[in-house]
Amino acid sequence: MSAHKYMAVGTLALSLAFALPAAQAFKPADTATLPAPDAGLQAAINGSWRDAANVKRDVYRHPGQTLAFFGIRPDQTVIEITPGSGWYSEILAPYLQAKGHYIAAVVDPMKVAEGRGRDYQQRQRDGLQKKFDADPAHYAKASIVGYDPTAPVLGPANSADLVVTFRNVHNWRSAGQAENMFKAFHAVLKPGGVLGVVEHRAKADVPADDKSGYVGQQQVIAMAEAAGFKLAAKSDLNANPRDTKDYPGGVWTLPPTNQHDAADDAKYQAIGESDRMTLRFVKE
Repeated sequence: MSAHKYMAVGTLALSLAFALPAAQAFKPADTATLPAPDAGLQAAINGSWRDAANVKRDVYRHPGQTLAFFGIRPDQTVIEITPGSGWYSEILAPYLQAKGHYIAAVVDPMKVAEGRGRDYQQRQRDGLQKKFDADPAHYAKASIVGYDPTAPVLGPANSADLVVTFRNVHNWRSAGQAENMFKAFHAVLKPGGVLGVVEHRAKADVPADDKSGYVGQQQVIAMAEAAGFKLAAKSDLNANPRDTKDYPGGVWTLPPTNQHDAADDAKYQAIGESDRMTLRFVKE
């Protein structure tokens, strides 16, 4: 199928996904036992400045309980790794604006070979900066830091309280960058600081050249522990047992990317977004 057809299918499928009632999202049992977001965090989640399309995905991403599970507080310095278009930025930056500091760590385009890769990273950075500049009431204190993906430094050593990353580990792993990224997380965190990881969960360990977008949960734990972290807790908060993880197009077959034929749309909308591990690590 051509790129233009994929875009058309994706747009249609995404609109249909947003029409799904929240009740169709799988709700794991441990949501009842996990901490709830504090009032300030809930206010940020409910913020009128958030993109309506992003709000529709809360039923799959559980941002309040996910961030509460990571132990976030409004006075912390929080670094989000490669935030993309700023889905979590819309929550984190306003929440931290008064007492804390939100830092978006993005790939420095000048550290990427000239070509499509550099152009992509430049668009990502420019888009995020534009988002911040357009709404100083909510993003005036937010910062963007660029890092070299082959030798990442995310800030001064021992300077952050919390590092969070959402659905990025598979990219670093396929690029041979995961080991250095986890070391960079450890270096920038204060002793006692927390690393929060959400990632597409494979059925079991996957080979280094796997292209599915999924990663074995134990593989992620091993990478973090090799960098010096201790696993503090794991949750099924973002689990989805309907995800069979066997699609020819990998995880991108599912919402929100929706890289599938229009005839199969109902099938994949019924599954929803991917099954995800949610892990909290501590730097001792």
